[in-house]
Amino acid sequence: MKEIVFAAVRFDQFPLVGFGLFYITDGLVENCLGALDGTYIKVHVSEADKPRYRTRKNEIATNVLGVCSQDMQFIYVLPGWEGSTHDMRVLKDALTRRNGLKVPHGYYYLVDAGYTNGMGFLSPYRGERYHLSDFRDGHQPHTPKEFFNMKHSSARNVIERCFGILKKRWAILRSPAFYDIITQRRIISVCCMLHNFIRTEMSIDVMEEEIDDDIGDNVDEAQFIESIEASNEWSTWRDNLAQEMWNMRNA
Repeated sequence: MKEIVFAAVRFDQFPLVGFGLFYITDGLVENCLGALDGTYIKVHVSEADKPRYRTRKNEIATNVLGVCSQDMQFIYVLPGWEGSTHDMRVLKDALTRRNGLKVPHGYYYLVDAGYTNGMGFLSPYRGERYHLSDFRDGHQPHTPKEFFNMKHSSARNVIERCFGILKKRWAILRSPAFYDIITQRRIISVCCMLHNFIRTEMSIDVMEEEIDDDIGDNVDEAQFIESIEASNEWSTWRDNLAQEMWNMRNA
């Protein structure tokens, strides 16, 4: 197997401000760092490498891990993994890298049901309604788990919008470029950096409006989570959180 080439980009900033759509207490707001997910970006590779880069949709792409804050700026980006790689595998690699994704103990990112619900990564309940479309047209949540999933989906949607703006802004990310794979993953990283610069400098991002039509402090001294494993303690904490949110809704 050939060596995989990566270009991880980490921005040394932890936006400890939380999500306005996902909170109960001030403490919870501070503990939510952002949201993460994987996205496919089409790439050009040799015939020999195509099987490894082939996605479930039969496209040749790299699986890019993106982590963003609530203001839709990228905190961490890891391009380079083959399209056939599962999102969890990419995340585990990001956590073990020297310059990888850092999650301080006591904080967490929102993730979808494709990831393990473990310390530092809060996923929705499986087997329950989750997507925002499930709650439209007057379909209200009927249980604590459904209510939790609805709020979780609304807050985690920020990473989907972030990816959407990124690809809409940079046409080179919408179709495979005929550069070598090293250059292509560098292009992805640079596009994310420019995305952040634009988001910082522009008070109004026109791209965000188009996407809407379609769909803190430094913690250098903190101890970081270096793996993601399911635990009864974390599951119990999520259950208590869901029940507290439900109780506040009905208060």
